[in-house]
Amino acid sequence: MRLLSGSAKVAPSPVHHPLFARCYARLSVSAETRMGMAGVRERLLAGLSGRVIEIGAGNGLNFGHYPDTVAEVVAIEPEPRLRKLALESALRTEVPVDVVPGAAEALPVKSEAFDAAVLSLVLCSVRDVPRALAEVRRVLRPGGQVRFFEHGQGGGTAMRLAQRTLDRTLWPALAGGCHLSRRPVAALREAGFTLGPQRQVMMPEHGPALPSSYCVLGVAWRPDEPDAR
Repeated sequence: MRLLSGSAKVAPSPVHHPLFARCYARLSVSAETRMGMAGVRERLLAGLSGRVIEIGAGNGLNFGHYPDTVAEVVAIEPEPRLRKLALESALRTEVPVDVVPGAAEALPVKSEAFDAAVLSLVLCSVRDVPRALAEVRRVLRPGGQVRFFEHGQGGGTAMRLAQRTLDRTLWPALAGGCHLSRRPVAALREAGFTLGPQRQVMMPEHGPALPSSYCVLGVAWRPDEPDAR
């Protein structure tokens, strides 16, 4: 592959969550219409162009929403079952999509090879958020943008306490390593990205607020200057 072998780091042990992958594959398809996720994906990806890397592609539900101005998508997915579904999804899309195994903390692609990066419900489950975002910064060209749709900390005191309690107990084991109380916008800022417009999105939009409901949709940029890191 033209863009592979950029990071010298060795990926962590393989991600393997077969039960979660089966559940996620079913629930995510249902959420496209029942929770309005298809519309969120359209807003997330609108206006992208050039080469794009999608990190944590899951079962590939974003692929059909990429505009035809995108020349190529390299989709990284570490979980084998979800990656197989993503490969099947890639065959049905008009935009060229290359599905690649790999971890967010050690992306198997060259530095400064992409015009944009897409983070869609992935920062909640990576093992090392600062390292993953450092990798995103590495593979983006100066001035490249990050499109993100992530869930994390939200609600009042009681809800935030519930999120932290779930994170310390059953939730990561049940939900494929997901954490409910992470702060994706703060993490992007701390990683050196310039933040642009963002908006809170509740999922589901109507109905009771759940610990996983507090999402943010937005854009950030890698600074224009060469990366000295």
